[in-house]
Amino acid sequence: MTTNRLKWLTFLGLAVFVGALDLARGYLLPELRTLGARLLLDALILTAGVFLLGLLFAFLQRQEQSLERHSAELLALHHAAVDLGGELGLDSLLQKVVDGARALIGARYGALSVIDRNASIEAFVVSGLAVETRERIGAPPLGKGLLGVVLNEGERLRITDIAAHSRSAGFPAHHPHMKSLLAVPISCRSPFRGNLYLSDKIDGSEFSEHDEATLVRFSTQAANAIDAVHLHERLRALAIEEERLRLAREMHDGVAQILASVNARAQAIREHLRGARVEVAIELLDRLAADARSVHAEVREGILALRATASREGLSGTLRDYLDDWQDQTGIQVERELSPGVRLLPEREVQVLRIAQEALANVHKHSGATSVMFRLERGESEVVLDIEDNGHGFDPGRPSADGRPHFGLLTMRERAQAVDGLLAIEAEAGHGTRVRLRVPVGRGAQLGVRRTA
Repeated sequence: MTTNRLKWLTFLGLAVFVGALDLARGYLLPELRTLGARLLLDALILTAGVFLLGLLFAFLQRQEQSLERHSAELLALHHAAVDLGGELGLDSLLQKVVDGARALIGARYGALSVIDRNASIEAFVVSGLAVETRERIGAPPLGKGLLGVVLNEGERLRITDIAAHSRSAGFPAHHPHMKSLLAVPISCRSPFRGNLYLSDKIDGSEFSEHDEATLVRFSTQAANAIDAVHLHERLRALAIEEERLRLAREMHDGVAQILASVNARAQAIREHLRGARVEVAIELLDRLAADARSVHAEVREGILALRATASREGLSGTLRDYLDDWQDQTGIQVERELSPGVRLLPEREVQVLRIAQEALANVHKHSGATSVMFRLERGESEVVLDIEDNGHGFDPGRPSADGRPHFGLLTMRERAQAVDGLLAIEAEAGHGTRVRLRVPVGRGAQLGVRRTA
């Protein structure tokens, strides 16, 4: 119910009340039955009622206006949080923070200082200044004057006249004049430290306590967004480090061991040649050449895998391009069924791509296959990757022919677990191998690895 409607209903109620009071008075106080006395008394009652109602409605109107402002602020904070939450780059996020704060409070100028461990300004982001003005001002501030005040959590600055403040150091040449200042800290859980500044409201008024409280709430939203970006960057760094460790282990388990074998064969060949055992040396040379070809093929396949990058068509496009190159390089025929436009979270797409590459690498190195059936299907809640070859198969529970464990299968299992996937490996000697990976589109699926001999 609006305030205006409430007003009219109350006035109507007051009129009914006065009429009922007049009838009751006629029976209870006969001496006031004259028309003049009744009108005078009614006027006094009505005047008092209108006065009290006016006070009541003025209070209600102020409350309604306050609620409207609060609702508008909450809506603006919500939009700002959504806007900030979708940003994953720190530089662009800080610019959004300054622009959002200035728009929310209605300030003419805004700035954000990034403070290093020595309490000096490391970076300075501004809003409301034209590019030409920024260039004329020159280098960013060094942290003198009011900008050098490092605000800790809970501390704030609300100044009506910057020039009159004891810490003011003036403005550099070509800097626009600024009179008032509102500043709050951005208190993050991450190592980030910074202050948020606003100057001069557009409507010419002073910064109020309400503006200060609103900016504090906004800085909390900004701190959460900055912490999210910091966490995202940490996760990216950890993912890169984990990928490097996997690559190092795969090189150690593959290329490094083959090269060690090459070195041992070379030394044996030298000894056989010294003993004039030429036939044995020639046989070892053939094995040495086979080892060299194996290393060359593995290195080329590794380079091909590392070169595979995300496509605009998502995972489907990336795999299609990779399969074309892999088929040309290995000579193994690939039949493919790829659902168009399959997309997952970026970290999941990378792991699915690496699992597919590892499965195909095993086909090339170990299966003796001449063809592969490759499927990628998108269901309602999951993506299914299916790779089946016509090779000689193997027993997943036994070591490989050279006595080494199946490190490729171990890596595939770890990658499947990292994306909440379910990996199934079906293999039987003489009947080829089938690798199936099911990855949920959303989050929270069950983890698991299933092996079927």
